[in-house]
Amino acid sequence: MANVTPLIKRTVIKKKTNKFQRFHSDQFLRVKPSWRKPKGIDSATRRRFKGKRLMPNVGYGSNKLTKHMLPNGFKKILIKNVQDMDLLLMNNRVYCAEIAKGVSSLGRKQILERAAALNVRVTNGFAKMRTVEKK
Repeated sequence: MANVTPLIKRTVIKKKTNKFQRFHSDQFLRVKPSWRKPKGIDSATRRRFKGKRLMPNVGYGSNKLTKHMLPNGFKKILIKNVQDMDLLLMNNRVYCAEIAKGVSSLGRKQILERAAALNVRVTNGFAKMRTVEKK
């Protein structure tokens, strides 16, 4: 495993950490909490009255510099084969690799060897790599 540090480690600040709840989802079980825009003509939420539920808008977006950033300071790229590791050759201090779910253990081993050669951090490097002994 390569122990690489990010080029610049910025602190990620979220403007809103809790989810936007759907209007009336607290009153009726048939209304799920996943966000839907209220469409009613008299809806106080749609009309953005004070004291009513907040609606998502562009102002809640993340900072462009810290968007998609992981807590370790890197942005991740999904790696599906060994050739994808060459994308990280010049960007190993900004991006880290995440091996895709469907990659075989042999492919994972090759990807990890290439990552060590390129000095690239892999987020899930130990996943599906342990062997179980038979008794």
